[in-house]
Amino acid sequence: MKVFIVHAHPERRSLNGALTDIAVDTLTGAGHEVRVSDLYAMRWKSTVDAADFGPAASDPLDTVRDSGRAYERGALTDDIRAEQEKLRWADTVILQFPLWWYTMPAILKGWVDRVFTYGFGYGVGEHSATRYGDRFGEGALQGRRAMLSLTVGGPASHYSDRGINGPIDDLLYPIQHGILYHPGMRVLPPFVLYRAGRLSSEAFADAAERWRKRLLTLEETEPVPYRTQNGGDYEIPAARLREGLEAPGRSGFALHVAE
Repeated sequence: MKVFIVHAHPERRSLNGALTDIAVDTLTGAGHEVRVSDLYAMRWKSTVDAADFGPAASDPLDTVRDSGRAYERGALTDDIRAEQEKLRWADTVILQFPLWWYTMPAILKGWVDRVFTYGFGYGVGEHSATRYGDRFGEGALQGRRAMLSLTVGGPASHYSDRGINGPIDDLLYPIQHGILYHPGMRVLPPFVLYRAGRLSSEAFADAAERWRKRLLTLEETEPVPYRTQNGGDYEIPAARLREGLEAPGRSGFALHVAE
């Protein structure tokens, strides 16, 4: 495998740093190639602005069209183009981050905002009465696998079906389905480490071993069975799931996961 890890934690000696180190050691030890983007170490700029698009930027700024023109002309900044090339190189992508305020850290969201430009991360394919672009199962990153590895401060019960914070699958849906699956990557079930600030040495050793096993079985792990947009399950161009396809009692985000 060619594995691209995007690491997003300000303290390299953190639990997230340890998980990234374990991933690099485990995967390279098994003969896989690994590249890491440590966003804080790179001092990644997390805001989109006209400077990202060079001479393709308009006045007033149109981030969609301008990013598309810059992508087509090769005018995106060097840091953006480097990250896009890493995504093209990889067959497996891992996002490593702590869950902060129910989502990814701002620097990682900024990585997505700047790297997933029009024509690369979205806005590709035919838009017609029968297709609404190449997305959700298709797209520029089709054929790759992606997974979230994250740490969470609270216990697992707080993120369960009746937990106060909501089910972890619901919290991660915007990232897994809306960011990773949107441009075509198949999404593997996440690796979630709960009570991150209170792990004993024994609990960490157990978690590290579970993480190693997940890493060594990435190629055999079945992805989350999200429905493909253009596969017939959705009305096009409304992009609404056809009536009667859901399991009894299923609603919300779970509608978009096939049986």
